[in-house]
Amino acid sequence: MADELFQDPRLAVLYDPLDPDRGDLDAYVRLVEEFGARQVLDLGCGTGVFALLLAERGVDVVGVDPARASLDVAGAKAGGERVRWLHGDGTDLPPLQVDLATMTANAAQQITDHGAWRATLAGVRAALRPGGRFVFETRDPSRRAWEGWNRAASHGVTEVPGVGAVENWVDLVEVDGPLVTFRWSYVFAADGQVLTSESTLRFREREEVEADLLAQGYVVDDVRDAPDRPGREFVFLARRPRA
Repeated sequence: MADELFQDPRLAVLYDPLDPDRGDLDAYVRLVEEFGARQVLDLGCGTGVFALLLAERGVDVVGVDPARASLDVAGAKAGGERVRWLHGDGTDLPPLQVDLATMTANAAQQITDHGAWRATLAGVRAALRPGGRFVFETRDPSRRAWEGWNRAASHGVTEVPGVGAVENWVDLVEVDGPLVTFRWSYVFAADGQVLTSESTLRFREREEVEADLLAQGYVVDDVRDAPDRPGREFVFLARRPRA
């Protein structure tokens, strides 16, 4: 089940205006170019920002997300017809043979159940052609990013075209081992409505992720830094062996 931020139509349209700087995707675009990928699976595509960046470059993209409202936003964007949008997740993918699969931003960490995580890794591997690559990121737990998730650090008001002013902030709800739960609040000035979206992320250690990948038949080629967040993220480059 997707978080309210992604599945509530009134919140889904806020995702891009409230987070307009997607410079984090530049590194993924460079990886597509580095690997010469022509068919890409964007798993957890959300509102389609990355998928559309690739489609503009002539890449054949399949965007998959469990939140219908986010897919509706993605499909309505300019160029949305160039992408094949699928409602679902990594455990129920159709037959594919892509050069590269990606999970950007928090997509990997939003899969908190270990069984679902293993099934997602298996599903992605099946969707890769032999030699195809899977690239995704997770936050380094040792950096304890959640300690900065509070109202004082996040509060803001944004004027959203067609919506009006929206006040928003985040509150940390609970830290339970590797699971971190937080809640975003949104106040719409136009009618005073208050909506909330609660999320839980799983913070996995590097060694845990590498072991999970190996167990599902991947080769781990590299673990890189996120260029825009040095020392804070693990970027995993895994590969489906040719034989």
